[in-house]
Amino acid sequence: MTANLTQALLWAALGCGFTWLMTTAGSAVVFFFNTSRKLMHHIFLGFAAGVMVAASVWSLLNPAIEQAEAQNIPGWIPAAGGFLLGVAFLIALDTFLPHLHAGEDNPEGISSNWKRTTLLVSAVTLHNIPEGMSVGLLFAMAAQTAGAAGDTYLGLAIALAMGIGLQNFPEGAAISLPLTREGMSKKRAFVLGSLSGIVEPIFGIAVVLISAWITPFMPWLLAFAAGAMIYVVVEELIPEAHLGEHSNIGTLGFIVGFVIMMVLDVALG
Repeated sequence: MTANLTQALLWAALGCGFTWLMTTAGSAVVFFFNTSRKLMHHIFLGFAAGVMVAASVWSLLNPAIEQAEAQNIPGWIPAAGGFLLGVAFLIALDTFLPHLHAGEDNPEGISSNWKRTTLLVSAVTLHNIPEGMSVGLLFAMAAQTAGAAGDTYLGLAIALAMGIGLQNFPEGAAISLPLTREGMSKKRAFVLGSLSGIVEPIFGIAVVLISAWITPFMPWLLAFAAGAMIYVVVEELIPEAHLGEHSNIGTLGFIVGFVIMMVLDVALG
């Protein structure tokens, strides 16, 4: 194992470990509250959407374009192509993987005998896959790139891990609280809420392990992660943030999340 790979694995484990820890912390809210208020739910969903949109642009698409141009490839080709592949991947998962969104009665995906609680956890777990991939990709790029460029990618990776961690806190609560409303014990709801985020370190570390073989395709993979994240935002987070009365609070949450993530990217990148 090379020194660069060891370093990338350590960074990815710490970064994705932090995002998982924040999911776990959010899931622990179930021990203090029996239910979530709709107003706060809309704010949290809007905030998560804002973070993911800003991260997709500054942390993923911009580096994808820069990496492509460094390979003498027009930057828009992998940016657009990878983005569309990421959207297609999420559409496929959404179509085939059984899952259920909080507040809904009808499951999506292929029909299954899964319990309602399992379907709820599956929906959130689905969203965490591209988040873990994106953090792992940036840390892998930081370890592989020498000099100031490597420092820039490291800053972007840290900013992305921090931003995703911030939005994972309300996401953890958004899974554990509905599980208690389904009749599950608080302890079990906390455990499942926490486990919904374990795919982030798994996929983050997995990407680092194969980074040596996928380096030429890194621009495509960065854009792929961006496309997958934007799909989640447009398909689910923004619509759910604007359900019911006072939907503008979800918009304000989006703006706050976007600005915070933008500032993190610019300041650390």
